[in-house]
Amino acid sequence: MMMRVITASHAISVYHGDTLLFRHAEDAPAIYVGRGQATFDMYRGNFEIADYLEVREPLVHLDLYEEKRGYRLAFRRHAGDALQLELWLETTADGATLTTRYAAAGINRTWWRLVAEPDERVWGCGEQMSYLDLRGRHFPLWTSEPGVGRDKSTYVTWRSDVENRAGGDYYHTNYPQPTFLSSRHYACHLETSSYADFDFRHDDFHELQVWDVPVRLELYGATRYLSLVERLGARFGHQPRLPEWVYDGVILGLKRGKTHAQERLEQALASDMAVSALWCEDWAGIRETSFGARLFWDWKASESRYPDLAEWCRELESRGIRFLGYVNPYLCVDGELYPVARDHGYLATTAGGETAIVDFGEFDCGVVDFTNPEACSWFKDTILKANMLDIGLSGWMADFGEYLPVGVTLANGVAAEVEHNRWPTRWARVNAEALAERGKTAEATFFMRAGYTGVQAFCPLLWGGDQSVDFSRHDGIGTVITAALSSGLLGNAFHHSDIGGYTSLFGNVRSAELFKRWVDLATFTPVMRTHECNRPADNLQWFDSAELTEHLARMSRVYRHLSPYLKVLVEEGAERGIPVQRPLFLHFEDDPKVYGIQTQYLYGPDLLVAPVIEAGVAARDVYLPAGETWVHLWSGTVESGGRRLEVGAPDGRPPVFFRQRSAWRTLFETVPGHD
Repeated sequence: MMMRVITASHAISVYHGDTLLFRHAEDAPAIYVGRGQATFDMYRGNFEIADYLEVREPLVHLDLYEEKRGYRLAFRRHAGDALQLELWLETTADGATLTTRYAAAGINRTWWRLVAEPDERVWGCGEQMSYLDLRGRHFPLWTSEPGVGRDKSTYVTWRSDVENRAGGDYYHTNYPQPTFLSSRHYACHLETSSYADFDFRHDDFHELQVWDVPVRLELYGATRYLSLVERLGARFGHQPRLPEWVYDGVILGLKRGKTHAQERLEQALASDMAVSALWCEDWAGIRETSFGARLFWDWKASESRYPDLAEWCRELESRGIRFLGYVNPYLCVDGELYPVARDHGYLATTAGGETAIVDFGEFDCGVVDFTNPEACSWFKDTILKANMLDIGLSGWMADFGEYLPVGVTLANGVAAEVEHNRWPTRWARVNAEALAERGKTAEATFFMRAGYTGVQAFCPLLWGGDQSVDFSRHDGIGTVITAALSSGLLGNAFHHSDIGGYTSLFGNVRSAELFKRWVDLATFTPVMRTHECNRPADNLQWFDSAELTEHLARMSRVYRHLSPYLKVLVEEGAERGIPVQRPLFLHFEDDPKVYGIQTQYLYGPDLLVAPVIEAGVAARDVYLPAGETWVHLWSGTVESGGRRLEVGAPDGRPPVFFRQRSAWRTLFETVPGHD
C-alpha cells in the first residue's frame, strides 16, 4: 500500500492505501491554534500542571499549492485573514510528513486531528503502565515520577497524595513519547519536546494537543504490525546489544556494604544459583531518610562500605561475576563533587544566576546542565569513566532524568519547559558516550527508567521503574508487562524490572508469594535483576529463607538455559528494533481475540508467557492464539490454539507454552523443571 494525497478546493486528504489518516476541509478542520499560560509545580519529581487557556480557534481556510516534491499548505482562520500556519506536506511510498514552515507570533498551543474509527485500537505513547490499548482515554505526555499506587481509589495513593503529593494516576510515567501505533496499520509521531496530551476518546478523530508548534507530524504505514515496529525502530535508533555476561544468570541487587554482598554471593553460589553480576547501588554510600535507605549522591566509591573496590571488581571478574553500581545526573550539596561542578559553571542556575537547588526529599542537589558540552565532558570523564569504568564497574543504574525543574536556566538558552522532556535522552547519551569513549559499549551496560524520543539509540536497557511491592492493578507486578509491551512497540527492544518491586510505604511490604511470582515473570525477560527495595529491613529478600533462595536459584538456571534463544532475540532487537517481549498481535494480527490481552506476551516469536499477577491463585486463564499448536513448557502437554484454558501455575512453573513447530523445540523440551 502506498501513501497518497487527494486534493480538492481548500481541502486535502492523506491516505495509506484506502485508509484515510489525515483530512482537512472547511467543515472539518484538522488543525486548531491558540494561546495559553501554563503553570508547573514540581515537588520531588511529581508535577501539578495547569493551563489557563486564553484562546482556541480552528484554522478553517486552507490554500493549497502543489509543488515539485510536495504541497505547501497555508492555513488561515478564514479566507482573507492573515496567515497563521504554513506546513510542507511530503510523501514517500509508506510515509508522510507535515513540516512546520511558519507559525504566526503568539501561537503557543496547537491541536492536530487525525481520522479515527470507533473500533480502532491504539498503542504506544512511550512506556505506559496501566493500559496497553490507549483507546477511550487521554494521555498527558510529560516525564515525571509515575506516582505511588497510581489509583485514586486506593489507600496507598490517597496517603501518598496527602503526605507527599506523590500518588500519581494511570497516565503518569517516567517515559512518555509523542508516538502511537494504530490498528489501522499506521503510526504517528509528533516531533516536539513540549508538554503534549494525546486524546483517544473520540469515535471519529484523535486529537493531539501540544503546548507549542511542533517541528513536524510524521505518519508511517505498513501492511503488517511487525513492519511498522521495524520502521519506528529505524526512525528512533536501535538499542545497543546487551553484553555477553548478562546471559550468565541473575543480577543480585544488594545495598548493605561489601561484607554483606560477599556473604550473599557465597550463599547464592552454594545454592547453585546462576549469577552474572552483583549490583550494589550503595557503592557510593548511604543516607537514611524517612522514605528509607537512600543513596549518597556523590559519585565515587565509598571506602567505608566498599574498601578497595577496584581490587574486588577484578577478583569478582576472575570468578565470572561482574560488579554494577548506580549513578544519576544530580550532585548532593554535602558531597565533594558538588562544589567542583558549581565553581566550574556545570550546574543549572536560577534566573538570577545562582546555582539552582532541588529538594530530593531531606537532602538538596544541584542539577548537572547537559546542554553545556563542558559539563557533559566533565561528568563523563570524572564520574562515569574515572570513578566507575576505570575501577572495574561493568555497568550501572542510570537513574532519574525526570526532575528537570521548568524554572531553571540552562546553558543553551532554551527554556527548561521545552528541555524537560528531552532530559532523559540527553542523560542517556552522556552514559552511552562514556561507554563508547572507553571502548566498553559491548562489555558494559546501563539501565534507565526515564525516557523520551530518541532514547532508544543510547539506552541499552529499560527497567519499569519503582513499582509497589504488591499485586495492585496500577502499580504492582502486572504493570511491568504493560510497560515492556508499550515501550517495545516504539523500538525499545530490551526491558526488565525490579524483582519484587521497589516502593514499600505505609505498611505495604513484600510477601513471599509476590517475590516468587516476580521471579517467575523475570525469568522470561531480557534481564533478571533483584532489588532489596527502599526499605530492605522491612521486606523479604531472596536470602531470608531457604525456600526463596532455592526458588531464585532454580529460575536463574531456567533463564541461563534459555540464553541461546534470548541471544537471537537480542540480535533481532539490536538490528531491527523488534522487542524481545511482544504483544500477541505482533505475530497473530489475524486473530481478533488477541487484541484485548495485556497480561500475557510473546517472548520472541516462539514462547508464550502468561505470568501470575494476582494474589492467592493457583492457576490462571490463558489464551492460546489461533493457527498454532502449543506445547506446555513444563509438562509437554499439547494444546490446540484459538481457545482459552485454565492452566495450573505452581511456584516456578508459570504458564508458558511454545510453538510445536518451533526450531527451538529441543532447547525448550530440556528446560530445567520439564517433566
